[in-house]
Amino acid sequence: MKDREHSALANQKYISLETYKKDGTPVLTPVWFAEHDGNVYLYSLADAGKVKRIRKTPRVRIAPCDARGKLKGEWIPGTARIAGPDEARMAHQLLDQKYGLLKKIGNAFSRLRKRQRAVVSIRPEN
Repeated sequence: MKDREHSALANQKYISLETYKKDGTPVLTPVWFAEHDGNVYLYSLADAGKVKRIRKTPRVRIAPCDARGKLKGEWIPGTARIAGPDEARMAHQLLDQKYGLLKKIGNAFSRLRKRQRAVVSIRPEN
């Protein structure tokens, strides 16, 4: 990730994730994220629309935003994929560290409700 792009996400709590429907219509979703080794990680329910869209079309864009999705910076294009088990564990550890108690409460509810989660790995374009 370029330095300017890295600094665009530094100290941000949310990014807007832009995924695409079959017809090319963009869908924007504000999400929590963590960065590691040039990748941006987020998690979602495995059957969520954004995960289904990424499986069909890995092309995405991300931008810093607030909790309601109001953009706070420029779009960064990238390629997304569903992370494997080891990478997903590492990403959840990063997200747990970044978001603390709120993330851990969400983890507990997901376990109680037996909800499958997916971790998305995004490689921003340089």
